[in-house]
Amino acid sequence: MLRIIAAVLVATSLALPASAQSVCGERSKFLEHLGSKYQEGPVAMGLVSDGNVLEVLASDGGSWTIIVTRPDGKSCVVATGDGWEDVPLLIAGPTA
Repeated sequence: MLRIIAAVLVATSLALPASAQSVCGERSKFLEHLGSKYQEGPVAMGLVSDGNVLEVLASDGGSWTIIVTRPDGKSCVVATGDGWEDVPLLIAGPTA
């Protein structure tokens, strides 16, 4: 799961234009707003090597938001989009 989150973070950082501005604020306000307006809730989270916490919120309808929360408590939206799908974890068996 950590590899998936890291890949998402790298992909979104490459996809954002250099001039993109993040929207930042209190984490609880983001969760409340995204939950009520878009029906998004947390589906994944992980600790980034710099001490930040990355969270992916998604809805059953496919909308998603990635927020990063710094150690000082400030949260920022990193990316948003549509078409979120949960990918089942496949456990590899013995190689043939």
